Amino acid sequence: MANIPSPIENPEIKFTKLFINNEWVNSVSGKTFPTINPCTEEKICDVQEGDKADVDKAVAAAKNAFKLGSEWRKMDASKRGALLNKLADLIERDAQYLASLETFDNGKPYTASYFADVNLTIKCYRYYAGWADKNHGKVIPIDGEYFCYTRHEPVGVCGAIIPWNFPLLMQAWKLGPALACGNTVVMKTAEQTPLTGLYIASLIKEAGFPAGVVNIISGYGPTAGAAISEHMDVDKVAFTGSTEIGRIVMRAAAQSNLKRVTLELGGKSPIIVCADADIDDAVETAHFGLFFNMGQCCCAGSRVYVQESVYDDFVQKSAARAKRRTVGNPWQPSIEQGPQIDSEQFNKILGLIEKGKKSGAKLMCGGKRWGNKGYFVEPTVFADVDQNSVIAKEEIFGPVQQIMKFKTIDEVIQKANDTVYGLAAAVMTKDLDKAITLSNSIKAGTVWVNSYNVLTAAAPFGGFQMSGQGRELGEYGLRNYTEIKTVTMKISEKNS
Repeated sequence: MANIPSPIENPEIKFTKLFINNEWVNSVSGKTFPTINPCTEEKICDVQEGDKADVDKAVAAAKNAFKLGSEWRKMDASKRGALLNKLADLIERDAQYLASLETFDNGKPYTASYFADVNLTIKCYRYYAGWADKNHGKVIPIDGEYFCYTRHEPVGVCGAIIPWNFPLLMQAWKLGPALACGNTVVMKTAEQTPLTGLYIASLIKEAGFPAGVVNIISGYGPTAGAAISEHMDVDKVAFTGSTEIGRIVMRAAAQSNLKRVTLELGGKSPIIVCADADIDDAVETAHFGLFFNMGQCCCAGSRVYVQESVYDDFVQKSAARAKRRTVGNPWQPSIEQGPQIDSEQFNKILGLIEKGKKSGAKLMCGGKRWGNKGYFVEPTVFADVDQNSVIAKEEIFGPVQQIMKFKTIDEVIQKANDTVYGLAAAVMTKDLDKAITLSNSIKAGTVWVNSYNVLTAAAPFGGFQMSGQGRELGEYGLRNYTEIKTVTMKISEKNS
């Protein structure tokens, strides 16, 4: 493929320790855990396992780096931006290695690792580098002889807990705005995919960030993740993951120091295909909206509603497209789909497929394991899915598309909104009035029209209802990492 270097199919593993205060250290307990190659089910290496004791050390380092008079607190905002740009430069320099490491640890196709994960990560850091010296307050003309203005100050020590589906990008979504605003960070990477996050830590040090500004802990949710959420010296926590764990994080934050919380959680996103849509384009867009990244996207368009006059045609073409989807060795440029992340997700997906079969939905293709090694699942399409079935309600997080029929616009609005989630949605139509009506009526943080998975650092992303709270990316994303301070001064009387 043009403009992409050949992958490094067995990349050297350079960092497996915890990154605290700009140093590589072993865990206090001495424990390690394995990270597994999902293509082969074999161990890649052992990584130091952080827990509460390590989080305590990391938080202490972050707190010290944030104290008044520290190098980080005194640093010019423009210098913070320069450091973020330097980090982006280093990621760009090492893009081939990082994309290869992402595929090795995560299993996604190398082309996706390179063009999506690494490329968008670089753009995210560059975007927030530009915001570092532009996140400023206002002068407010209040009544009386007063001078009133606001300051945007950093929140403090920010905890971050990121998922395994886009390890590099989710790290950037948290670090970019947090660092641009002058905060310090303690981040827990996902235990399934710790390797690229640790390598980024080495680039953070190389870029010149002061000690303690960024600390990276590899570990498990119930230990390291819980320690961050509960910590009395963590001022804010940002979590991306399941709704179930989001509740736990919010509860821990409330029961500790009422730290502010932002959550980007699960979804069951609808795609609405109107009869006037370009059906071939809608089929391809819906296919991409669901199957991209092996269906392991929080915003995956897993509920496809198709107007009845074009329903049969859409179903047949969608099944045919899924059958053509190439599955296998993610190092090969022709491969569209790699394995699921681990045995837990693999078994969950296959279990939900069986529930779909038993619910009476029509299995159009797939439905089984692909191959006999690795966590591969066949691209699967269900038609005639009941709105109230398990597969129509529960987030599958895998390559399983569900197609349903609708008659009227009012009916499909009701069906699309019949969910506890509200992360994303899409509308396929050539009619501008329908596009606006549906976009304005669907309860979702993002609505794509005649497109899907269009993500940019400049546009905010987040969910309604149980898909989370707060927004990441864009100018809106800065609000989560900023305290607003009002300063009011009495103006001295003029000399007579």
